[in-house]
Amino acid sequence: MSLRLKSVTTIVFFRKNGVVALKTPFYDLCLSSLNPQNPITDVKALASAMTNLVLSNATDTLSYIQELIKQGADPQLQKPLADCAELYIPVVKYNLPQAINALMRGRFGFTSYLLSDAGKQAQDCEKNFSGSSQSPLTERNKLLSNLCDVAVAILKLLQKG
Repeated sequence: MSLRLKSVTTIVFFRKNGVVALKTPFYDLCLSSLNPQNPITDVKALASAMTNLVLSNATDTLSYIQELIKQGADPQLQKPLADCAELYIPVVKYNLPQAINALMRGRFGFTSYLLSDAGKQAQDCEKNFSGSSQSPLTERNKLLSNLCDVAVAILKLLQKG
């Protein structure tokens, strides 16, 4: 009986959140980011999970940038990496924690603004490498930007009600 309930819960999880994920710009990324072991039953909880995932990814990327700098990456990469760290630090320390807090308080517009800004900072980081140096952050920046787009799309559904 318990196994049956878990299966039904998982199916409901995918059915409900699959519909929400269809309304985001990256359906597969949205679904693959969710944990079916912890079913999410409403759109606000889904927005919260995605916002926390954005923070986790941004934090991981900032740590990776700092490690590359510490290891003494290629001298051509030092300045772009330092510039990226300057973009990511406020996102990780202030903006995304504020976004999580705003979401909990029902301030969906402000949360959306902060998440959009985080995605823009990832794109700006990538632009630091245009020219002669190859970015070691392309995949990470793209993933963060896409996760932000998904989270913002979910927030728009929340704002519509």
